[in-house]
Amino acid sequence: MKLIKGVIFDMDGTVVDVLYDWKRIKQELQTEGEPILSHLQNLEEPEKTEKRIILERYEGEATAQATLKKGIEKFLAFLKEKAIKTALVTNNSRKNVDFLLDKFNLSFDLVLSREAGLWKPSGAPFLVVLENFGIQRKECCVIGDSHFDVKAAKEAGIKQIFILANKKGKNISFGVETVRTVKELQEKISNFI
Repeated sequence: MKLIKGVIFDMDGTVVDVLYDWKRIKQELQTEGEPILSHLQNLEEPEKTEKRIILERYEGEATAQATLKKGIEKFLAFLKEKAIKTALVTNNSRKNVDFLLDKFNLSFDLVLSREAGLWKPSGAPFLVVLENFGIQRKECCVIGDSHFDVKAAKEAGIKQIFILANKKGKNISFGVETVRTVKELQEKISNFI
């Protein structure tokens, strides 16, 4: 019996390497410490649209320069071979998601972008994945690269959380398992399949 039947991936920093200057973006959007999407959602027009355009410009520029995380293709093929369902849950736009999936010829069983109206750090998008896949929390794991991924997984009740450390070697603690490479991640996940 499989212990893991589904894997939820974050996109930026997990499936692809992409550089964002979050400090600069948040400064320009004047988020005042609030998560960007929550900040934008609470704005009135026309400010909401003006700031969304700024965010989309930064995202588009970064997405155009994104590179595929080393080993991710092999890992996704491994999961498919083992009949493990995969979901991509990202706070990025569907336009950028589609661009990257096409550019790198990647596919997931389910893709949720911010246009779904659910975004991390809420656990709501992860609960949609569980329901869609027809699996329980204990049969799923989350693979991400930030505290948003950890918070969302914990809120959704998913306990198996893996964090891919960034290039700088920054370790995100929070009581989750941190791995340095996709190869190491695949070895860890193999123990649960």
